[in-house]
Amino acid sequence: MKTQPLLSSALLVAGLSLGWLSTAQAAPEKYLIDNSHTYPYFEITHLGWSTTRGLFSKTSGAVTVDFAAKTGSAEILIDAASLDTSFEKRDRHVRSEDFLDVEKYPTISFKADKFDFDGEKVAKVHGQLTLHGVTKPVTLTMSQFKCGEHPMAKKPYCAGDAATTLKRSDFGMTGYQGAVGDEVKLFISIEAAREG
Repeated sequence: MKTQPLLSSALLVAGLSLGWLSTAQAAPEKYLIDNSHTYPYFEITHLGWSTTRGLFSKTSGAVTVDFAAKTGSAEILIDAASLDTSFEKRDRHVRSEDFLDVEKYPTISFKADKFDFDGEKVAKVHGQLTLHGVTKPVTLTMSQFKCGEHPMAKKPYCAGDAATTLKRSDFGMTGYQGAVGDEVKLFISIEAAREG
């Protein structure tokens, strides 16, 4: 069957992952996140001088997309304790009660139930991000997406990049204002394998 490349993403936090299907297929298909090639990462300013970056190394979840019906859903789970900013002392601080409080809130989740399409591709993913025990609506904007047979796995894979900007204070993380920026840029680079 000849397939058309269409978007797969997630996410995201997480996403999130979306998928390409043949436009001839009416049934939705499920894609499982490949943790080894999925990177939720963020940028935040430090003292107004520089940008600190970090990523989360453990992500799981799935995205289901029906391109014929132009509908989909996603659930992405991120292990908050898997934070890595390449400096262990800072990692311990960000994991602490001052910021993520990973002992109390071990999971960051993104659950999406609405996708916006631009023609045959998904352009935005709308969902609920739960971070630090607070749930807020978040929209991810998609870019850099591709789908097809994975050259090594020899099965259908989809990949994409998602991005959004949020305020950490909206999620109850209000400490160290001024020293640490309030605005957080969140990016999610995802690869996902079709189930089955």
